[in-house]
Amino acid sequence: MLLTMPVVVLACQAGSLLFRRIGQPPVVGEILTGVLLGPSLLGFVWPAGQSLLFPASVLPTISALGNVGLLVFMFLIGCELDVTTLRGNSRTALAVSQASILLPLILGSVLALTMFTSLAPPGTGRTPFVLFVAVSMSITAFPVLARILTDRGLHGTAVGTLAMAAAAVNDLAAWFLLALIAALAGSGSLHGVLVTIALTTAFVLVTLYAVRPLVARSVRRAPRTMDHLVLVILFGGLCLAGLTTESIGVHAQFGAFLFGVAMPRRSRVVERATTGLHTFVLPLLLPLFFVGAGLQTNFARLAGTPELWVWAPVTTGVAVLGKWGGGTCAARACGQNWQDAMSIGALMNSRGLTELIVLGLGLQLGVISTPLYSLLVLMALITTVLTAPSLSWIRRTFADADDGGAGTRGEIRVPQGRAGPYAHCS
Repeated sequence: MLLTMPVVVLACQAGSLLFRRIGQPPVVGEILTGVLLGPSLLGFVWPAGQSLLFPASVLPTISALGNVGLLVFMFLIGCELDVTTLRGNSRTALAVSQASILLPLILGSVLALTMFTSLAPPGTGRTPFVLFVAVSMSITAFPVLARILTDRGLHGTAVGTLAMAAAAVNDLAAWFLLALIAALAGSGSLHGVLVTIALTTAFVLVTLYAVRPLVARSVRRAPRTMDHLVLVILFGGLCLAGLTTESIGVHAQFGAFLFGVAMPRRSRVVERATTGLHTFVLPLLLPLFFVGAGLQTNFARLAGTPELWVWAPVTTGVAVLGKWGGGTCAARACGQNWQDAMSIGALMNSRGLTELIVLGLGLQLGVISTPLYSLLVLMALITTVLTAPSLSWIRRTFADADDGGAGTRGEIRVPQGRAGPYAHCS
């Protein structure tokens, strides 16, 4: 473990820096590094080296520490999920979010039905499989989207604010759908599913209407000298929230995410505590999650299976058509010009780490097979890599066509937002 951790952390940091230099979100480099350290490259060209770096004895520890990093990441996403961005943009944001969920759900369901016989794990029910593949097509990576907007100076602009608001609604809807899928996959009867849904609903209500005001009152009274105690309490709280949802039958990630949503906004005490969590946990523990995911991804197997390479472009095409097409058409229907509508659609098409988290959940639940997992990881990487250059192409094309004058008609006016919340986050 003392060899594995520094190698993984440094390799992921190198991948992050490399992709940042070529204008890509750093998380793409971290994900790809994790994949390359697995059987897709290292295990393929040097099996002995992979066995030395990842012996069976350290795999449970890697998984445990990586999942701790993942829970903290989900908590931080919840903390930054500010639904007040909907103010003034609610109609358009809701339309974009609904279209970029519904169209991928429909297209993903059709795709899942066609691949069920060949790619579903043995014994998996048709309903949870179809629902999971459909939801995996509808994911938007909220932190990656925010990072792209910040890097390009679009955070706080009309387009940026609208995209962030739509992604926030999208994230909430997607996680509630995943909670439903987890209930369907984990309960063998309708009664069990209904009980899981009822308990999850109760947990959501208690968290938002009892825990949230309690935390808000407590942090207002906390002096600066108690910052370390606040950090410990928040970390303990996100773990207990994850434990609660895990016990209910929904994954622990949902509990940590919802606990983050319940945090008071614009609280300096909470901001300092979350900064402390980010500074230590994400650079050191989250890379272990990337490697854990990479060890289960085998692109080399795809190369040796022609059938899977037929599915690869189909899966990616459906994903792009659903998210980009749905977001663009909805934004255009709500009065946005073509430049802004296509920009919003391109931003909604980014998936990044959020997709990887969702796919890992599907693998743990047993609703998708390992080959399909690899296909969907490839789709997530391709769609995320496409986002930044697509956005540049759209803005440049319309600027050249109209000499910089396009983009005024139908543009909504919003107040300037605060500095990019994910400026520090990969």
